[in-house]
Amino acid sequence: MIAELEIPKRPVRRFLAEDFKVTSWEALKPFFDDLLERKLESISDLKDWFRDRSELESVIGEDLAWRYIKMTCYTENEGFRNHYQDFIENIQPRIAPVSDKLNKKAASSPFLNDLAHSEGYDLMIRSLKKDIEIFREENVPLFTQISTEAQKYQQISGAMTVEIDGKELTLQQAAVLLMSTDRKLREDVYHKITDRRLQDREELDKLFSTLIDLRHRVSTNASFKNFRDYMFKSLGRFDYTPQDCFDFHDAIQHEVVPILDEFSKERKRALEVDALRPWDKAVDPEGREALKPFTNGHELTERTIEVFRRLDPFLGQCLAIMKEMGHLDLESRKGKAPGGYNYPLSEIGVPFIFMNATSTLRDLVTIMHEGGHAIHNFLTRDLELNDFKSTPSEVAELASMSMELISMDHWDVFFSDENELKRAKREHLEDLIETLPWVATIDRYQHWLYENPTHGLDERKKNWNRIFDQFADTITDWSGLQDAKDYLWQKQLHLYEVPFYYIEYGMAQLGAIAVWRNFRRDPAQGLAGYQSALKLGYTKSIPEIYKAANIKFDFSRPYIKELMNFVREELAKI
Repeated sequence: MIAELEIPKRPVRRFLAEDFKVTSWEALKPFFDDLLERKLESISDLKDWFRDRSELESVIGEDLAWRYIKMTCYTENEGFRNHYQDFIENIQPRIAPVSDKLNKKAASSPFLNDLAHSEGYDLMIRSLKKDIEIFREENVPLFTQISTEAQKYQQISGAMTVEIDGKELTLQQAAVLLMSTDRKLREDVYHKITDRRLQDREELDKLFSTLIDLRHRVSTNASFKNFRDYMFKSLGRFDYTPQDCFDFHDAIQHEVVPILDEFSKERKRALEVDALRPWDKAVDPEGREALKPFTNGHELTERTIEVFRRLDPFLGQCLAIMKEMGHLDLESRKGKAPGGYNYPLSEIGVPFIFMNATSTLRDLVTIMHEGGHAIHNFLTRDLELNDFKSTPSEVAELASMSMELISMDHWDVFFSDENELKRAKREHLEDLIETLPWVATIDRYQHWLYENPTHGLDERKKNWNRIFDQFADTITDWSGLQDAKDYLWQKQLHLYEVPFYYIEYGMAQLGAIAVWRNFRRDPAQGLAGYQSALKLGYTKSIPEIYKAANIKFDFSRPYIKELMNFVREELAKI
């Protein structure tokens, strides 16, 4: 298969030299000066100007991507850390004010309104005007501080390990043991993981307080009441409001949380325990050993490529290209940052997938998820401008979460035993339902945090518990574990690194269920709709992109109920 692959090459540069590399602001400045000083005397000039700016931003974006990738792959490597920090401290702050000048130059062009009639340009111009509106020079050093502080979360979390049976394990590796059928072992492992997290709770609390303060200063500088309102504008949330988020929370609380109670009651009954404890939530309730869909990163890679190939040969080829180019780092190891991501590489158009696989079903779902993001990047790589490829998260997560579901038809690649395959599908669908309340929890908590930026640590703890209890099942017994519950939020890296990037998972999860429903009715048509939507990039609005996939951008209570009923019907068929 590899012999047949055509490895993509980056487009021929028309503005920067082919051998240009980002080394310093001084090396970049002449290109920004050219864009600032260039005369724009026709709509053609303006289009060329946007293309050249896009090329420059793609080169810079890809350089930053590799700095971040290397830093997260090897958090203990001081050289990688310093290389990333150099960009954050010495290059990014110089770019921000010049980008604002470029935005204003474009906005003042008499040809801009004519260009707005071209597909995709209207949305790009809307975002450009939004950026002008919220930019403040005094926020540039604050964003540098925020990036520097947020990086500390990676270092703190990446250093967390526990010792079990004489072996040093990352927390991700240790968490696999929470699926053991040995309840005493599960309890011991749970306490070791929790105790290790709690060792850093004061440092993580202090770090978070610093971030909240910095972010609030950014928002007030930009004339916003709070950072939540600033971020809604910054993220370009033109299609929904904070009240829509609250309506989403309400719908989840009333339509999904009762299903959690049903699941937990059934789990408690099946496990035959007097009290359902947090360490009982990952084990198979029928006492079977944890599913093990693969044994190592190589197996995970090859089986994933085969799943994608079965869906569509093009999809399999995308993942095979990434493998051949070395754009996959999948296995968990000491010194690696937590979590998983697909990082777009904006010039070459072939992304990088990072994750912490150990051998679990969750890891299988993660590679399907990140693989969905990767497919999105491949489908948009030929769009004219970098801005057209930069989709809002509500669309990006639709790509990834839909892939989790439509790929299930081919999970027999991982599970040759039919009973294990059924069990894997069931566990994933149950996890999907459980994800929605957690999304609502984290999002609702963020609204409270930034609506009340001067809160104290006791208030933070109290309101976390209040919100957590709204969206948690009522069966799990947390007695004697208050500290663990108080600081559960600290494991959510989004709170530290990408604030307000979380509700999108919930919205996209609903969209993904609708995509899957279409796929179940007609696989060929469902897959075609999925790919048609992704190919649009950000040349259409979010509702229009969802419509292209033949689904609705809707998170009302009746719609959520309708989709949950579909998932329950599918569960009943397994």
